[in-house]
Order: sequence, then C-alpha cells, then structure tokens
Amino acid sequence: MGHLLTRTQIQRLVAKHGREVIEHRHMQIERCCYQHGNVTTFEHSVRVACLAVWMADRAHLWYRVDLKSLIRAALLHDYFLYDWHDWDNGEHQWHGFTHGHAALVNALKDFKLNDIERNSIENHMFPMTPVPPRYIEGYHLGGQMLRHR
Repeated sequence: MGHLLTRTQIQRLVAKHGREVIEHRHMQIERCCYQHGNVTTFEHSVRVACLAVWMADRAHLWYRVDLKSLIRAALLHDYFLYDWHDWDNGEHQWHGFTHGHAALVNALKDFKLNDIERNSIENHMFPMTPVPPRYIEGYHLGGQMLRHR
C-alpha cells in the first residue's frame, strides 16, 4: 500500500475485512440505536472503522497495524447492544466509562476475537478508562472517537 487510499478503497477494505461483523444479526440492534444525534451506533462504528483506516494510511503505519484487527475492533468498539439514551433507572449512568467492557463481553459471545481486537475494544475510551490500549489499533479507535465527535 504505497499510495494514499481513496474513500472508496477504504470503504471496500472495511466491507471486506468487516463482513462477518457487518452481516451479523446483532448489528441490526446497532442500526436501531442512536449514538450521537441522528447517527446510529452502526453508522458511527462504520465511520470509526473508515477513519481509523484513513489515519493508518495517512500516517503510513501499514507495517505496524493489523488492518483486519483494526477494522473489526472499530466495528465492535460500541457493541454494547442497548440504546444508552433510554431511561433505565440509572443503570447506564456510567456508560462512557463502562461500555467498552460491555461491548467486549457481547463481542466475545458472537465472534472469535484475537488479543488486539479484545484489548482495543475494551480500552478504546482511554483516558476515561484507567487502562490504556496495549496496541496501536486501540489508540486509533480512541483517536477516531475524539475526531468523530
């Protein structure tokens, strides 16, 4: 990957490496829950995946980034499978601090994840969570969260 990727090429990479996640039946839940304003959790996750690939491409990090793990972790980073805006007697009041773990628990039920994916999903909200990501892919997710908002 010696040249800069186009938006279409990035979207194709996300579709290719994220197919198993994107096509999973539980992603329908993400398509119905809103993340930020009028953006669904599904749309948000796809955008984060595309932005993470864009950032890795622009920073020329292909020799350091596991592309498939980066995309899968991005698609699953908010796989908590509930609408955190809905009233729940305060159960999700700490959502910003806890949803990475909830997303990981759900993802482990539905997918076989490698260590990069597990760590990146659980720790993508650093520094709101006390443990930083162990891999560069996790920092890409966190950085895209800040950029996306």
